[in-house]
Amino acid sequence: MATADQSRIFMKDVKRVIIKVGTAVVTRHDGRVSTGNFGVLCEQVKEINALGYEVIIVSSGAVGVGKQRLNYRKLVNSSFADMQKPQTELDGKACAAVGQSGLMALYDMLFTQLDVSSSQLLVTDSDFENPNFRERLRETVESLLDLKVVPIFNENDAISTRKAPYEDSSGIFWDNDSLAGLLAIELKADLLVLLSDVDGLYSGPPSEPQSKMIHTYIKDKYHNEITFGDKSRVGRGGMTAKVKAALVASNSGTPVVITSGSASGSIIRVLQGEKIGTLFHKDASLWEPSSDVSACEMAVTARECSRRLQNLSSDERNKILLDVADALEKNENLIRTENEADVAAAQDAGYEKFLVDRLTLKPGKISALAKSIRTLARMEDPINQILKRTEIAENLILEKTSCPLGVLLVIFESRPDALVQIASLAIRSGNGLLLKGGKEAMRSNKVITGAIPSNVGEKLIGLVTSRDEIADLLKLHDVIDLVIPRGSNKLVSQIKTSTKIPVLGHADGICHVYIDKSANMNMAKQIVMDAKIDYPAACNAMETLLVHKDLIKAPGLDDLLLSLKTKGVAIFGGPVAHEVLCIPEANSFHHEYSSMACAIEFVDDVQSAIDHIHCYGSAHTDCIVTTDDKVAETFLRQVDSAAVFHNASTRFSDGARFGLGAEVGISTGRIHARGPVGVEGLLTTRWIMRGSGQVVNGDNDIAYTHKNLPLP
Repeated sequence: MATADQSRIFMKDVKRVIIKVGTAVVTRHDGRVSTGNFGVLCEQVKEINALGYEVIIVSSGAVGVGKQRLNYRKLVNSSFADMQKPQTELDGKACAAVGQSGLMALYDMLFTQLDVSSSQLLVTDSDFENPNFRERLRETVESLLDLKVVPIFNENDAISTRKAPYEDSSGIFWDNDSLAGLLAIELKADLLVLLSDVDGLYSGPPSEPQSKMIHTYIKDKYHNEITFGDKSRVGRGGMTAKVKAALVASNSGTPVVITSGSASGSIIRVLQGEKIGTLFHKDASLWEPSSDVSACEMAVTARECSRRLQNLSSDERNKILLDVADALEKNENLIRTENEADVAAAQDAGYEKFLVDRLTLKPGKISALAKSIRTLARMEDPINQILKRTEIAENLILEKTSCPLGVLLVIFESRPDALVQIASLAIRSGNGLLLKGGKEAMRSNKVITGAIPSNVGEKLIGLVTSRDEIADLLKLHDVIDLVIPRGSNKLVSQIKTSTKIPVLGHADGICHVYIDKSANMNMAKQIVMDAKIDYPAACNAMETLLVHKDLIKAPGLDDLLLSLKTKGVAIFGGPVAHEVLCIPEANSFHHEYSSMACAIEFVDDVQSAIDHIHCYGSAHTDCIVTTDDKVAETFLRQVDSAAVFHNASTRFSDGARFGLGAEVGISTGRIHARGPVGVEGLLTTRWIMRGSGQVVNGDNDIAYTHKNLPLP
């Protein structure tokens, strides 16, 4: 249950689960049976049955399967003249009678292949009027479950007392959704899973872009807000029927999850406690206040506040930054106390050492953050700067000016200090900001946000507290202008594939130091030691050491490697270094250690080093150590990375060290901003034209001059 969300923690006690399979799940859009979805379902049932769960299935699909078969037979046996006549609708009860055997044959075939036994139980609503029937039904189901047999229920539409399938919604139950809800109560199920052809319940039709996923249904919050789309394309009730059934079962004490029946592993993920689909629970209103601000509302409010911030004077924005710095220092003891609690919790949870290092606010960090904010406040105002002036024609002046991007969404793992840096840069650049920090830094983030003056942080800066809100935010490409993920390569890759919003950042920090044959080995040792051990968890730490082959037997290299090992650095060799130095072989040069470990390899010359970096590097930061200026220039010109250094540690690749005041992250992309990204990377441009009544009129009455003018 390590992945369980807090709202799904009850899943650990679930034993008996009813799975309702909708018609839209078991059939394709053309009405034929979806064998793929059947296979996915049966394989999951086998797995959870083997894990000790008691599984009961309520399956729709008999009418659909029967209609397909009867239509085919009708077509085969029809003459050309018959096909010219108006076609009558097939009788629903006949379809149900024919389709039921076909549906069960498919279940039986698939389950037999998986060594699972199944059984069929056909019921009608009138059966449940008889108390003896209900008692016998419970006894039969208990016997089947004791034998590890999967009971498969279906409404017996062929002999139902209602007029016809799809038409009459009267009785104790009236479709397989309501049957599933009834059985959940009758058989005392611990969970009811309603499988649909969509991921769950949305605030509107799922096809509409403004509709958002509802992870936990709260009646007071959503009852009057939800707009249902069309009914199921093949079944009787669609989502409306599922919601009714879910409310009946959940109000009686059986939690219900509506989720996709075609998504791989959806049932297993539900039972593992992942927050997928829509949960109905009688206590849901106690978990999530109905007055929560939506992700969209938060983003729109941040945009409105950013526009007001732009209208403040430079001195007023500077005053806000100075207030933030003062508040941090005033609350330093509280911030450190909460950070220590976060660190202790992360250690107890077994987080990797490099993540714990990133999470830890080291002594002096708060003071350093406050100092960097004050430095930022003293910098020239970046907003509304005139970057270029052009005379388009006489008395027609065009100005290119700097302006904020708008709203930033920054998602970061661990580092609570990133929150301060990002917030201060957003304020300085006039941008609205949405921040999502890692749950492991929850206490630190909350206190730091509280230290930001309320006139700034209350609405300009939104602190996103739920991981599920990220998915909703990533859909808001019309409100959010830039996403900046700061964390693992997995996080960055997931964000890039999940949104249409531009993403700024880097997935890996595989940085190299190349020691050329002409290098001063004392200098090389100093640079390599700093690049590796100053802060090994940082993205600008050295991960691979490249050494010219002429230095293989150089005493200085032995001294360097010994110093690394003495400090506790584990060294892994490439194909050549592994043989020459008799050290363990590196599994991959693509690996970012983020710890006291690195790889080493020997290369033929500077060009070989450059080729290696282009092949295995991440275009972050790479360094050459050499006294040969010509070789250095070759390296600096040809290495295609965001930052390239000569005789300097890769650890200098940092916004504060670059004099940017702070950084929102380091970008290895080639569009918009590259390298450490400070205030300038959070700005774009707008064009302002000042005229005196000019018109284009086919360019007949205007004389273009296009003259560059001096800046004011």
